[in-house]
Amino acid sequence: MITYSPIAHPPIAHPATAYWPAAWTGFGTTLATATAALAGLLFVAVSINIQRILDNPGLPERAGQTLILFATPLVTALLLIVPGQPRAALSAELIVLGVVIGAYQLRLDLRAGQSEYETRASRLLVRIAPPVINGGCMVVAGATLLAQAGGGLYWLVPGALAAIVAGLVNAWVLLVEILR
Repeated sequence: MITYSPIAHPPIAHPATAYWPAAWTGFGTTLATATAALAGLLFVAVSINIQRILDNPGLPERAGQTLILFATPLVTALLLIVPGQPRAALSAELIVLGVVIGAYQLRLDLRAGQSEYETRASRLLVRIAPPVINGGCMVVAGATLLAQAGGGLYWLVPGALAAIVAGLVNAWVLLVEILR
């Protein structure tokens, strides 16, 4: 008779998956690879249009915010794939990272101000919501991972998606829209 051991390898649908970091190494590896590639795209965009970016008020801050949007899921993924890391340590790292990075991104946005080319709605959607969602989801992921209730690491998914989508929009602006 074959017995099932939840410690050896739980099935994907197992409810403990949300609170078992070892089950998230594939997600972490994929996320780290994708966001590292996107950060490279950003460096290409900035290097091609560096003078235009520096000549436009607020765009250097937007480029910095975009780098942080790509780097945050990358760092999160690296923390997630540390072998044997205790759940409490990962929880604390996610909470601190979410608060610090989210607050810093909002500070960068405040420094940049609103561009003459964007509406309040587009600024809210593309520049303010992503850091709030990304940082907030990391904080919730850390807290619910520690409590082992409320969703755990599944909260990392919408945060990473918000960061990637907003980062892509910003990279497009820095690469293409700046030339119009």
